[in-house]
Amino acid sequence: MTYRVDLTFRVEEALACLPDRGRQEFFKTIAAALVRPDSWPPPGGRHGALFWGPLSWISFPAYPDGIEVYDMGWAG
Repeated sequence: MTYRVDLTFRVEEALACLPDRGRQEFFKTIAAALVRPDSWPPPGGRHGALFWGPLSWISFPAYPDGIEVYDMGWAG
């Protein structure tokens, strides 16, 4: 199944400031979250979830067709 990923403006700005290594880590974390829809909160955008990668994390609500990343962090 194909899922949609939206990034809030705040996340887009943060991504622009990361080095290539940080951006790669961030997108790997999103990909890992997308293949685990069982870790998503109930669809509808009222509840959020955290998903951790090796060096990054994302915070997102879920919708029937994907997620919207509204916050992120990188520990690199």
